[in-house]
Amino acid sequence: MDAKKRFHSVRLNKELCKGCTNCLMHCPTEAIRVRNGRAHILDERCIDCGECIRICDYHAKVAAIDTLEDIKHFKYRIALPAPTLYGQFRNIQDVGVILTALRELGFDDVFEVARGADIVSRAISEKMREPDLPRPMISSACPAVVRLIQVRFPDLIPNIVDIRQPMEVAAEIARAEFCKAHSCEPEDVGIFFITPCPAKMTAIHSPLGQEKSAVDGAISMLEIYGLIRPMLSRIQREEHMHGTSTSYGIGWATSSGEAKSIFQENALNVDGIQNVSRVLEEIENNKLSDLAFFEGNACTGGCVGGPLTFENNYVAKNTIRKLVASTLARNPVTPQQSVPVSMINKYPIRLDVPIEANPAMSLDENISVAMEKMTRMNEIIADLPGYDCGSCGSPTCRAFAEDIVLGYAKEMECIHKLRDKLQSMAEQMVEVAQIRR
Repeated sequence: MDAKKRFHSVRLNKELCKGCTNCLMHCPTEAIRVRNGRAHILDERCIDCGECIRICDYHAKVAAIDTLEDIKHFKYRIALPAPTLYGQFRNIQDVGVILTALRELGFDDVFEVARGADIVSRAISEKMREPDLPRPMISSACPAVVRLIQVRFPDLIPNIVDIRQPMEVAAEIARAEFCKAHSCEPEDVGIFFITPCPAKMTAIHSPLGQEKSAVDGAISMLEIYGLIRPMLSRIQREEHMHGTSTSYGIGWATSSGEAKSIFQENALNVDGIQNVSRVLEEIENNKLSDLAFFEGNACTGGCVGGPLTFENNYVAKNTIRKLVASTLARNPVTPQQSVPVSMINKYPIRLDVPIEANPAMSLDENISVAMEKMTRMNEIIADLPGYDCGSCGSPTCRAFAEDIVLGYAKEMECIHKLRDKLQSMAEQMVEVAQIRR
C-alpha cells in the first residue's frame, strides 16, 4: 500500500515513553525500535494489533479512535455494537438492554454486528462447499491477523476467506434498511462501530479487500462502557429492545466462536498474536494441510481480550458463554437456519479488491541488491552475540543486523560489541603505557 494512504490507529505519545524495551520485545512484526531513549513505530510494519497498547506500563501507546461527539456530524446515526460489548456487563439476561442504552446515547438506530456475524457465518458455510479450496482456509475476520499475513506470510494470502468482516456486512445492511425505512440519503447516515480494538479503526480507514469501508467511524468500548453502566439497572426494569441475532453470532466475541458458527469440526482456533504467528508458520510450511479452516484472533480469548475493552477478558468470556446459553435456550436456531441464501446474495458479502502482500520486511525491491544486503546481514549476525536483549534498540540481533544494512543503526550501538571494543582499547592503552615506561 502507498504510504500516503496508510492509516494507523495505534499511535505513540512520546511525552510518556520512557524508552523501555517492553513493547519492542512483544511486537509480532518487529515494528518498534527504541532510538535516543524513545520508541519509534515503523509505519510500514505496524499491523495495529494493539499489543503495544496492552503491555505498555507507561500508557505511551494509544489508539486514535472517534468519540460520541463525532456522531453529531451526521443527520442520522447508527451504532454497530460488536458482540464483545455484551461481555463487558455482568448479569445481563438480554442483549436488548445494551441496544436500548445505545439508543439513549444519541443513536437513531442500532444494528447488531452479531447479526452481521450470522450472515457471514452462512456465507462462509457456503464458501466451504466450493471444490479445490486451499487448505486450510483462513478467517478474514480479524484485520490484525490479515495484516500479519500481508507482512510476514504473504504466500498464505490465497488461503484467506474472501468474505467481508461482520462489521462491514452489518454496516451495509444497516444503512440500506434505515434509508429505506426513513426515506433518507445514504450520505446522511453515519455508522459507527463500537470497537474492542484499534485494528478495526484502521480497517475502516484502510480497508482490507474493499475499495471503501461501509463504516464511518469507530468508538472505543472503554468510552461506551462508562456511559452505559449507570443506565442498566433502570433499563432492565423497563420495556426495552430485544436482540435479533442467534447465539452463534454472539459467540463470535470469543475465540472459536466463528468456527462453531460455521459448524466446521475440522478447524483450529488460536488466540494471542504470538501464538497465531507460530501456527501461521506451521501452515506456511505445509504442516497443517489436513485442516479445513483456521480461525486466528490477535487478542487473547478472542475479541473479548481487545485492548480497548474494560472487563477482564476471562470474565467477559464467561459472560458471553452465559449469554450464548440463554439466547440459545430462547431461540435455538443456527445462522444457517436464520439467514436465507437470498440475504447473502442481496448485499455485498465478498471482498472486491485483492489483498496484496506488504513488502515491509524485504531488504530491497531489486532482487540482486536484496541478495547483497542479505549476505552482508548474515555476516553481521555471525559477529553479534545473539542475546536478543534489545539493548541496541532493535528487538533481536537479526533485526539489528537488518537495521545496520538499511542504514538505520550502527554496529557500536550493540552494548556487548561496544563493551568488547572498550575493553580491547583499554588493554591496548595499558600495553602502550607499559612500553613507555
